[in-house]
Amino acid sequence: MAFTDASLVALRVFREVAERGTLTAAASALGYTQSAVSRQIATLERAAGATLLERRHDGVRLTAAGRLVLRRAAIVVDQVDATARELAGLPDEDESTIRLGWFATAGAWLVPQAVVALGRTHPSITVVTREGSTPALVRALRAGTLDVALIASSPPFRAPDDETPALEIETLVERSLQVAVPASHPLARNDFVDIADLRGQSWIAGPGDQLVMGVWPGLDERPVVAHTARDWLAKLQLVAAGLGITTVPAALVTALPAGVRILPVRGGPAEQRRILLARLPGPVPEPVARLAAAVRAAVISAE
Repeated sequence: MAFTDASLVALRVFREVAERGTLTAAASALGYTQSAVSRQIATLERAAGATLLERRHDGVRLTAAGRLVLRRAAIVVDQVDATARELAGLPDEDESTIRLGWFATAGAWLVPQAVVALGRTHPSITVVTREGSTPALVRALRAGTLDVALIASSPPFRAPDDETPALEIETLVERSLQVAVPASHPLARNDFVDIADLRGQSWIAGPGDQLVMGVWPGLDERPVVAHTARDWLAKLQLVAAGLGITTVPAALVTALPAGVRILPVRGGPAEQRRILLARLPGPVPEPVARLAAAVRAAVISAE
């Protein structure tokens, strides 16, 4: 079997696996069984005469051959999808449509401001967005399903992945993490929180790694997690109800519900976080450049 005989289904499955990072997640997204996904990948690898995915304990990673196939597969799948839309009489996603990805807290302030501002100055540009974790957004950029993404970075501020070619990265802002506390909490009486006062507190955290999903990263004790919530609005409402405290980026001050204070933490190492704008290397289409300018302006206005 030559690669010229590779099926569209196999290419679509391969791109989904590359974006999702695991065979299981790709199967769920496509509505397939994991074994069906594995068969499609195996067929594509036979056609390519090379291993396209390195199987690891934490998912899959593209090989050099896999990266080559992904670049081409993304183009083929997009063109077929565009043809299907045209045949169905649906509007085509032209070059004035930008696909923007963003991590959770960026959607609370940065994304709405930038998209609204761009709509005022350039109404012909359409922005479609989706939320995801930073690793998922980076994979989506590689898979060609996003044009640009807002991602987060923490010390030591390494590149978001080690694939080639390296992504084009622009640092938009670097800020310290803070803590959100109920307005009635004893910690809210001052203009800052001493790191020693975080010991023994009840925390509101997200699912997964508790030390980076709501619990203060520098906490020197096993945290007491009273409530778990993925959504940031839910976390802040739990704080407002007096049910615990949580770690937040300073930018969320614009989205606080009543009854919550955001305070800096003193007495320990600064917990810095960066917001980055990432895209694949190459010429920047004008709509993407316009969106990037709107994002920068939104960051500056929030300073």
